[in-house]
Amino acid sequence: MYDHIGLRVGNLDASVRFYTAALAPLGFVLCSRDDSGAGFGPKGEPALWLHLHKGAGSTGAHVAFRAPDHAAIKKFHAEGLKAGGRDNGGAGARADYSPTYYAAFLIDPDGNNVEAVCT
Repeated sequence: MYDHIGLRVGNLDASVRFYTAALAPLGFVLCSRDDSGAGFGPKGEPALWLHLHKGAGSTGAHVAFRAPDHAAIKKFHAEGLKAGGRDNGGAGARADYSPTYYAAFLIDPDGNNVEAVCT
């Protein structure tokens, strides 16, 4: 579990569109937004912060969100693809991680590896 995470993004509108769609199946919503950033999390509790950054691109980060079940993971992947994410591993079992690990992976508009997982 984490308290909060901040990601630098080059196109705030594209990132908000992606995270709004991909995180909705996991129960997260857009909690805060202004010209320089946006916050997502459970209603009223933003924990993922996107900060507009106009500098050189980053090397990317990995963020994994806990999902309630396999259906939410499948929807996370599908909605994220529709909202501009790139496939980095469809929903399925990852026995090499653990016998009960089930996840999907997307690359967000800024090259971050975003995962939804349940075990």
